[in-house]
Amino acid sequence: MKDSSSCFACGKARLTKDEVGINKKMLGTKIKQLYCLDCLVDYLEVTADELLAKIEEFKEQGCKLF
Repeated sequence: MKDSSSCFACGKARLTKDEVGINKKMLGTKIKQLYCLDCLVDYLEVTADELLAKIEEFKEQGCKLF
C-alpha cells in the first residue's frame, strides 16, 4: 500500500507506508511535512541502516504506524 504524500525536502512522490510510518514515529503523528527515507536520514543525522533497523524493530513491537 502506498501513501500519496510526497517528500517535503526533495519532492519524491508516493512515499511508502514504511516511510510515512517512520516519519510519524520519529517526528510525531501530527506532522504535516513528510520526508522520504534518504531525506529523513539526513534530517535525523543517522544512517539508512540505522533507520531501517528501527523500522523493523517497531514492526516487531507491533507498532500500528507500519
